[in-house]
Formats: sequence, structure tokens, C-alpha cells
Amino acid sequence: MPRPVLPIVGYRALRANRVSLPGHVYLITTATHLRRRLFDDFPTARLAVRALNDRKTLGHCELTAWVLMPDHLHAILQLGDDDALSQAVNRIKSRIARDVNRRLRRMGAVWQAGFHERLLREEEDLRGVARYVVMNPLRAGLVRRVSEYPHWDAMWL
Repeated sequence: MPRPVLPIVGYRALRANRVSLPGHVYLITTATHLRRRLFDDFPTARLAVRALNDRKTLGHCELTAWVLMPDHLHAILQLGDDDALSQAVNRIKSRIARDVNRRLRRMGAVWQAGFHERLLREEEDLRGVARYVVMNPLRAGLVRRVSEYPHWDAMWL
């Protein structure tokens, strides 16, 4: 008798149908380990922001919009020709984790394993998705105006 097929759950489910297309644009979401609010601390958040703006962190990729929330990151990432999506996201997460752990004098996970991605098709309005990304602090009730939140950027604004 054949063995039953078990559903894919957890982190493996995120990877199941992942496609990495050079030059394409993705909406990425990744959360901190145990949803810790590590980035409530302003100096820690600024370390992460510095890493997000560093060419070594990004490689050949471009971040066209992003927001660093207290316990997660949303970003619009355009892949370069030399990077797979998982490599690019892991490079970003690793760099931030190393800097945060050094600052907090700790070891251990900063990010949850995995990430969620959505391939943005050419017909989609990238500016609309960018507005969704940078409006997160407002929807979360952290600020009354997006301009009051210091941990975001978008190339169109």
C-alpha cells in the first residue's frame, strides 16, 4: 500500500513553489525570531537600516521600498542577475543579525527561518505596493503620519 502524502507545513511550505527570476521584483516579508520587538530600540533599528542601505548587503539587488517594523521587515526587492532570491534575502537577514547581535552582546537567532515572498508582475502598480509597504507603521498605530516613522524608504518618495 502506498504511503500517504503528508501536507507541507511550516517553513517548508514557504519554499515549496518558490521561483527565483533574475531581474524580477518581489515583495518580501520576514519576521523576527519569536516576533521579538528588537527594532523598538532606536539604535538597534538604525543598525538594521544601515545594513539595508549598504551595497555590500544588497549585492546586485535593489531595494526600491522597505519598512522596518518593530518585529518584521517588508521590502520590495529587485533581484540582480547574479542572485537567487533566497541568497539575497539570507544575505540581508544575516548582515542585520550579525550587527544586532554584536550591538546587544548576544548570540542566537534574530529572524525566523524563512520568509514570505510575492512575485510582482509587470502589470502590477509598484508604487501602490510601495505605498502599502510604507503605510505599515500607520496601519499598526505606531504613528499618525508616515513621515513620523523613521525606519523606511522608497525610491519614489
